[in-house]
Amino acid sequence: MPFKLAVLPGDGVGPEVVDETIKVLRAVGSRFGHEFRLNYGLCGGVAIEQEGTALSKETLKMCKQSDAVLLGAVGDPKYDDPEAPVHPEDGLLALRKGLGLFANLRPVRVYPALVDNTNFKPEVIRGADFIFVRELTGGLYFGRPKRQWRTSRGRRAVDSMSYSEQEISRIVRVGFEIARGRLKKLISVDKANVLQSSRLWRQVALEVSRDYPDVELEHMLVDACSMRIIQNPRYLDTLVTENTFGDILTDEASMLAGSMGMLPSASLAGVPKEGASIFGMYEPIHGSAPRRAGQDMANPIATIMSMAMMLSYSLALTREAEAVEAAVGQVLEEGYRTYDIMGEDKIRVGTKKMGDLIADRLGG
Repeated sequence: MPFKLAVLPGDGVGPEVVDETIKVLRAVGSRFGHEFRLNYGLCGGVAIEQEGTALSKETLKMCKQSDAVLLGAVGDPKYDDPEAPVHPEDGLLALRKGLGLFANLRPVRVYPALVDNTNFKPEVIRGADFIFVRELTGGLYFGRPKRQWRTSRGRRAVDSMSYSEQEISRIVRVGFEIARGRLKKLISVDKANVLQSSRLWRQVALEVSRDYPDVELEHMLVDACSMRIIQNPRYLDTLVTENTFGDILTDEASMLAGSMGMLPSASLAGVPKEGASIFGMYEPIHGSAPRRAGQDMANPIATIMSMAMMLSYSLALTREAEAVEAAVGQVLEEGYRTYDIMGEDKIRVGTKKMGDLIADRLGG
């Protein structure tokens, strides 16, 4: 039975990294005997230009009728004006809401071949391997009221960090399920010493933990967590955070891996269970990098690894996902690098060549 996938290349380098990811996906299909049927759609700046909206109803419907969604990146400097009526990122937020994608998984892994390619001491980051479970459809980005206005004393603005018990419970439960499959240790990140929403978060996390007596729960303030990521990343295994904290912390953590071009993500519509498939959207954590577009420079590994997560979570193809991960690791061990992870005595390649190398190592 063929798998039906929605592909949204997006803006900037998005189409380039998606092309290489599809190349690797085809290699997976050839090696393991799978058929992947791809339906393409527009999202972001390119959708605004061609369809007048960052995400059309038709594209959203196509995504809902698919087994999973693969997204490149959205963002275009033409729409950076805060007063613009529509922004490319509106399409991303609409996808998350429209598809019910409340759980964002962002693994952070330091490849042995890249341990000398960062600004950190190798002995600090060697062996670091942890995952963030980020709440994706609540908090500051979606809370109401959210507005800007003028007063007699000048301009004012407000954003609301709002969470319900149900929103917290379901994302914390995802965190426990992920932790149960790893080292059985979950760190819940909050700001309970200041924020009421974080106090509720901590209360609900404690209540949910009763259903997971085999998993150790630790509470950590977000500022302490930001320091721990730098100071001792090997201490971390599974972390669950609200939306804004997770957004910031995962960008920070990407530097451990050498580049944002190395970090994949999965946005899921439910609680993952081992061996079961679940609908999701898969994308790199990096942006559209418009200055790099069309130059065959962008690192496609984050998008390729996002596709590997798609194979595992949405298509229940664990063996195939592991093969993709192994192919990426092999290419890095052989010394091939895109510009963002380049090191001494390494072989510099472009976007297309990196995709070719990974697909070739799969032997499809």
